[in-house]
Amino acid sequence: MKQITRYSKFLSPLLAMGDFLFLNVTAAVLLGLFCPYLERDIVRQWGLLFLLLNLSFVPARLFIKVAVHQNILFADEIIRRTFYLEVLHMVLFFAALSIFQVEDLSRLFVLLLFGALFVVLSFWRLAYRFALRRYRRKGFNYKNVVILGMGAGAEALYEEMVGDRGYGFRVLGYFSDRRLPAEAEKRGFHYLGKMDEALDYLAVSQVDEVYCAYSDMKKQKIRAIITYCEKNCIRFFMVPAMRDIVPKQYELGALGKVPVLSLHKEPLQLLHNRIIKRTFDIFFSLFVLIFIFPVFFVIVAPLIKLTSPGPIFFGQRRNGEMGRVFTCYKFRSMVMNPYSDKKQTVRDDPRKTWIGNIIRKTSIDELPQFYNVLRGDMSVVGPRPHMLEHTRIYSELVDKYMLRHLVKPGITGWAQIHGLRGEIQDVDFMRRRVEADVWYIEHWSFFLDLKIIYKTFIGAIFGDKNAI
Repeated sequence: MKQITRYSKFLSPLLAMGDFLFLNVTAAVLLGLFCPYLERDIVRQWGLLFLLLNLSFVPARLFIKVAVHQNILFADEIIRRTFYLEVLHMVLFFAALSIFQVEDLSRLFVLLLFGALFVVLSFWRLAYRFALRRYRRKGFNYKNVVILGMGAGAEALYEEMVGDRGYGFRVLGYFSDRRLPAEAEKRGFHYLGKMDEALDYLAVSQVDEVYCAYSDMKKQKIRAIITYCEKNCIRFFMVPAMRDIVPKQYELGALGKVPVLSLHKEPLQLLHNRIIKRTFDIFFSLFVLIFIFPVFFVIVAPLIKLTSPGPIFFGQRRNGEMGRVFTCYKFRSMVMNPYSDKKQTVRDDPRKTWIGNIIRKTSIDELPQFYNVLRGDMSVVGPRPHMLEHTRIYSELVDKYMLRHLVKPGITGWAQIHGLRGEIQDVDFMRRRVEADVWYIEHWSFFLDLKIIYKTFIGAIFGDKNAI
């Protein structure tokens, strides 16, 4: 068996050392700051507190793992897992306090401590991830990869691996009975030989992972390569041939003993995820409606009435979850007109009032939609709801358009923070918006919602050129 010594074996231990270092430094700083406000008996027991804090961190860290050094990992996943880690850490710490009968420790201090630990450990792990990606871009800590097959699936896989993302893949080339066009090989996708030559190449080369994107390969050949890989600690992956038909992320499941592939991963199909999202929607919308909406209402409402006759609020029928029709509310930004349900808003639309132009640019006109969120028609984050006429037109022109209705529509969304908002210029624009919406549905997480809300808030403050 070949020995692989090229990778650094210190990545995981280094992350663990950093976790414990920042854990203890953060606790020491907070204990020093709050020392005058804590019971003297607690201060005297600082050694016991640090011991319990570290001991409770060990099982939490073993249970809630995050491999920051893995090749493909996004920032929101790091933050999400760090949050879960500190929640479990806090529960175990409270249990340890109970076992050792430490009763005088301020619960407020403990909550502040674990809130600070979440922030500090998140920043440390994100910084570690950033440094590792920079390190990989310089050509270190990589995995040697070979691809079996050619075609759209193999090319797409190659582009993902070698893009400027610091994923840590080094694609040695591909095996196929047919070569790719010359322009593909000019981009560095090297031809290594025919399929029958793959085993000989693996025997004399330092290969860490093999990706098979060859749908017509005989079972005997595939099994021979898989057997060799398993005997030599080479990871083997299959790229489904269906990728050319439905180029999306699959989810592997089982019907009894039969494996099945779901064409769309839907985290919000899980009950606990729906509860988390709905709970957040209720509390967030209540906060906005109680503390923020009234402030803007007393300013915006009189200006709307002064600039044009008509109601303060504008309601438009739109499609929501599973295509159900609901009334979406906004601050009225236009003069009353008979085309509001059929004609979309365009840049420099003459129907807009001057105050309407301002509240649309800053997204203030969307504030009444938090009432829709509270009612359950919408969510804070999700695909933007379209008016009925657009749904009728684009559901026939854009594939997978109706998939965006698998979840509740949102006030903001993944498409919006990526510039896919405002006027729909053509079918391709709508297609890209739908792709972004479907990506959000397939990759939903609570921390992804928080990321979208943060970026929306920043866009509202500094302005969005696509807001019309």
